[in-house]
Amino acid sequence: MRKIYLLLFLFLFGITGCMSPKSELAKKAENITIIRDDFGVPHIYGKTDADAVFGLMYAQAEDDFNRVERNYIWAIGRLAEVEGEDAIYSDLRARLFMTKEEAIANYENAPAWLKELCDAWADGLNYYLETHPEVTPKLITEFEPWMPMYFSEGSIGGDIERVSTRRIKAFYENNESLSLNEFGNGLTVTDPYEEPKGSNGIAISGELTESGNAMLLINPHTSFYFRGEVHAVSEEGLNAYGAVTWGQFFIYQGFNEKTGWMHTSTYTDVIDEFKQVIEERDGKKMYKYGDEWREVEEKEVTLKYKEGDTIKERTFPIYRTHHGPITHMIDGQWVATAMMWEPVKALEQSYTRTKKSNHDEFREMMDIKTNSSNNTVYADADGNIAYYHGNFIPVRDDNIDYTKPVDGSDPAADWQGLHPVDEAITLLNPGNGWIQNSNSTPFTAAAEFSPKKEDYPSYMSRIPENFRGLHSRRLLPEVENLTLDGLIELAYSPLVPAFDELIPGVVRAYDQSSNKHGVPAEAIEVLRDWDFTTGTESVAMTIAHFYGMNYMRNGKAPSGLNMIERFSYYGNKAPFKERLEILKTTLDQIEEDFGTWNIAWGEVNRFQRLDGSIQPHFDDNQPSLPVGFASGRWGALASYGARTYDTKKLYGTSGNSFVAVVEFGEKVKAKSILAGGQSGDPDSPHFYDQAQPYIDVDFKDVAYYREDVEARAKETYKPGKRN
Repeated sequence: MRKIYLLLFLFLFGITGCMSPKSELAKKAENITIIRDDFGVPHIYGKTDADAVFGLMYAQAEDDFNRVERNYIWAIGRLAEVEGEDAIYSDLRARLFMTKEEAIANYENAPAWLKELCDAWADGLNYYLETHPEVTPKLITEFEPWMPMYFSEGSIGGDIERVSTRRIKAFYENNESLSLNEFGNGLTVTDPYEEPKGSNGIAISGELTESGNAMLLINPHTSFYFRGEVHAVSEEGLNAYGAVTWGQFFIYQGFNEKTGWMHTSTYTDVIDEFKQVIEERDGKKMYKYGDEWREVEEKEVTLKYKEGDTIKERTFPIYRTHHGPITHMIDGQWVATAMMWEPVKALEQSYTRTKKSNHDEFREMMDIKTNSSNNTVYADADGNIAYYHGNFIPVRDDNIDYTKPVDGSDPAADWQGLHPVDEAITLLNPGNGWIQNSNSTPFTAAAEFSPKKEDYPSYMSRIPENFRGLHSRRLLPEVENLTLDGLIELAYSPLVPAFDELIPGVVRAYDQSSNKHGVPAEAIEVLRDWDFTTGTESVAMTIAHFYGMNYMRNGKAPSGLNMIERFSYYGNKAPFKERLEILKTTLDQIEEDFGTWNIAWGEVNRFQRLDGSIQPHFDDNQPSLPVGFASGRWGALASYGARTYDTKKLYGTSGNSFVAVVEFGEKVKAKSILAGGQSGDPDSPHFYDQAQPYIDVDFKDVAYYREDVEARAKETYKPGKRN
């Protein structure tokens, strides 16, 4: 009998001991239910938060594994293995700030609950690959739980993308300096001709709404298909709905039943450059700091890159001082770049934000101070509205100009900790009843109740007003008895205020000039009669768009003017001859491309989605849809960033992507829209099903409560068991 028991024990132990990871993940999947609604939005239900994260990542992979994987290939510094040696300095940039070994150490030192979520993140993606053998990853065949440390705050990219890979290459490959940019520093500068990046956030107090409840506009401006729409629920208090950047395990911009959060790019000064004095001493690289010399931290990193069908390797040194990694040289002097790099705390803040139930809890969460790249516009079920301008603001000597590289050997130039949240630019329940931010100055966020610039250090906000900010401030004082549909109407106001002075200026030039420079009178009459609104039938919008672009590139204006000031100058002070010549060039260009200058905006401005590739391509000969929206650079709140792609027509690729309006009260109500659709698979019914509603501003009702989700359910399944 003992032998029988022993054999049985060994048999059972063998089964258990050899249990495959597949069966373990399948067992975890049993705790998760995914319900897909009529627009393909995944509603994930799990017993624990970890279950919800597992299901969330599995669902994201179902919708667009290509983008999930691509974001992590980039973030962890392995892009050159897919795209070749040209990408190796992007990889080196990632490793300068955190090596793989350091990412693993951060994961190991994270709180147990966060490690559990990171484990679930990896399990969900790996289980997707196990249950989809037909999917061939470009690189990552197994996701590791330390990888989220590279993607912990804000959008993929975020602050680190401001560090120039050209300068990294010049330093680490050729030991060369590159010249300073026009702002006197070594950080990358946004191309003024590119579509502006950023977002709109508007919070409305119950005093101005029909229901008496607070409302929130969630209106990120990103590249299309950059984020999916998701809903994650657990029995541990998670019930968050909104937009998730592919690969994140937290709802980045969204709401729960009690609170809502919208992020807009802050442009607060959170990155500084420190020029280091370096000397070789006793065979070691040393840098001067005050009266002492400190040793430069030096490591090596080996990076792989693709060349043809083979994988090769290059080894680079990594240098760091206490200011940060050495990223480039200026005038032969090494420069360290300092930025927020607290991946564990950033993940903690990003995730716990989604579970807060009132403003006191939300405000306490902000004390983590790692939301470096964003402002936050907030509303809740208690009727509060709030604004936080940035959430990571180093304390600096305001007598030092940090817009330029500073002397790293001077201790006075060091960051002196972080400003407490209460010292930063904030607003809570302003008397006007609304808050707005569109990546513009916080000093106009709430009309006369806005923060005062003189109350804060100069480095806390240098960003000027923009045309979207002007647009919001024109509309919001008129708000009363607002409904969700009214908030949508406000968010899609067709005004394009950038042309308020520019177009009357060229009409005036025509009227007052004896030399008309070949400008047709009919075109002037079209512009004279324009009400400065955009729409598919507007010929004036077509002319104004191309005229504005040409004036930005070719017009002359005094240096130092911001965009609003430049356009005012072009419309009021620029020579008549210049105005008319640029208009004539514009009309000729439109006529050459389309056969006539007299063409409606919707014939030029189009929406098209041909396939699920990350790098979009377009074809004038393939079907597309007319779009009446306009660029955010012109002050359009419903931003539609469109340009040519070896085409004549303009095709949208950025701007309004995921948009939601939310009303808080006894029960939360919301409506949303997503550019194109939820899925990146052209064979999915949800690849293109929101394209026409997106153009028509026909928002869908959000299914938030379980009974509403089930009423609209089209598929209900557990990971690995989808029909």
